[in-house]
Amino acid sequence: MFGQRRRFRPGARGWAGRITAAAMAVACFTAVAAVTTDRPEAAAAPDNFYIPPERIPAGPGTVIRTQPMSLLATLPSDQGWPGKADHIMYTTRLQDGSPVAVTGTYIDAAGPWLGAGPRPTVVIGPGTSGQGDRCAMSKAFSTGITITTDPSPSLSANQELPSSAVWSRLGARVLVTDYVGLGTPGIHTYANRIEEAYAVLDGARAANNLAGTGPDTPLVFWGYSQGGGAVAAAAEMQPDYAPELNLKGAWAGGPVADLAAILERIDGALIGGAIGFAINGLLARYPELEKAVDRVTNQHGRDTLAGLSDACIGDVITHYPFLKTSSLTNDGRPLSTHLQAIPEAGPALADLRVGTLTPASPVLITSGRNDDTVPYNQARQLADEWCAKGATVTFRTNELPPLLPGTTIPGHFGPEMIDGFGPDNAITYLLDRLAGKPVSGCTMN
Repeated sequence: MFGQRRRFRPGARGWAGRITAAAMAVACFTAVAAVTTDRPEAAAAPDNFYIPPERIPAGPGTVIRTQPMSLLATLPSDQGWPGKADHIMYTTRLQDGSPVAVTGTYIDAAGPWLGAGPRPTVVIGPGTSGQGDRCAMSKAFSTGITITTDPSPSLSANQELPSSAVWSRLGARVLVTDYVGLGTPGIHTYANRIEEAYAVLDGARAANNLAGTGPDTPLVFWGYSQGGGAVAAAAEMQPDYAPELNLKGAWAGGPVADLAAILERIDGALIGGAIGFAINGLLARYPELEKAVDRVTNQHGRDTLAGLSDACIGDVITHYPFLKTSSLTNDGRPLSTHLQAIPEAGPALADLRVGTLTPASPVLITSGRNDDTVPYNQARQLADEWCAKGATVTFRTNELPPLLPGTTIPGHFGPEMIDGFGPDNAITYLLDRLAGKPVSGCTMN
C-alpha cells in the first residue's frame, strides 16, 4: 500500500482496507523482526540518557536532550523505516505542578504527508507497559522486545510499533511518550490522568520544538487502554493547560477512565497484577493511603506490590498470571473492596477519574461491549458525561463476542486492532479531522 505514495482524499474508496492491510503487515513483520533481528547498531539509549540533569528547565515541553536511535525494521522497502528517530527527554509536570523530566521517542517522517493540509504531529499515549524503568516504551523501539536478566528475568514489548509505523508511513511526525517515571527516576504513576495528560500535552509541545514548527501545527492524539485514558485526559485538559495547541481530534480507544471500575474488572484476570501498578501509583501521590493499605495487606501482599513496582506487563503475565488480590489481604477480601471502605481512597480515585472536564476538540471513543479488561460501561459513561457538557463525541461500540474471557488478548486487544486499523477505523476518523471535515454534536453507535 505504502510503496507508492498517493495523496489521501477523505472518503476515498478502499482507503480503510489499504490501511488495514498495511497495519496488519506492519504488526506481523514487527513480531517476526523483534525475535530475529541481530542488527549490530545501537539498540537503545544508554541508561544514563534517562538520568535528568540536576536542574530541570521549568518550561513545559522544553527539550532537555535528544539522542539518535535506530528503529526496528517494519515493512520491507528500499527506504526502510519511513522516518528518522530520536530518544527525547523533555519537561512536563507532576500532579503538584512541579517540573519533572520525562522521556519518549520522536520520529520525524522522511516522506511527504499523504493527507490533507500541513504535515501534522501525532502524539501516541502508549498502552500498559509496566512500572519498572526497563518497561519504558522508548527502550523497545529499536528491538521490538526488551529482554533483561538483571536483577531478574524480564520481558517488555513495544506495542506501539504498528501505530507509529502506520502514521510515519502516512508522513506524520510521531511522538510516543514514556510517561512519568518510566525510564526516569521515581515511580510510574500508572493511570494517573493528570500526569499522563501532562506528558501527552507537553510531548506535543516538545515535538513542535524539535520540528521547529509553531503551536498552529495540526495535532492529533492516539491511544488505547492506558493510552486511551491518557489521551482522553489530555483532550479534556488541553483547553486550560495547553490552549495554544492546535488539537484537531483524538482517539481514546478502550479508555481507562474510571480506575475503580478497572480494579474490579481485572482482579483475577490474566493481567490482574496490573492492579499493583495502580496501587503503587496511588500510594506515591496519596501517601495518606499508605497506613490503611499496609494495615489490610498481608506480607505476601506487601511483597507482591513491591515486586510489581519493578515489573513489566510481560512479567505480570509470566510471574503473576490471574492474580486475585484477595490473596494479598488479611481477611481475604479484594483490594478494591478495601479501597471502598478507606475514607481517603474515595477522593483520590475521584481525582483520577476522566470526564470531569470538557474537551474542545472532537474525540472518538471506542469500546468493546465484551471487553474483559477495561469495562465498556465506564467508557460509555465518559462519552455521556462529555456529551452532557457540550463536547463533540463519537462513540462506537465494538461487538466482538466474548473470547476466552479474562485472558485480555482477544477480548481487549481484538477491539484495538479492529477499531484502530479495521474498516471505518480511528485513522480514517483522525484523517477526516485533519482534512477539516466537519463533525459536531454526539453520535452514539
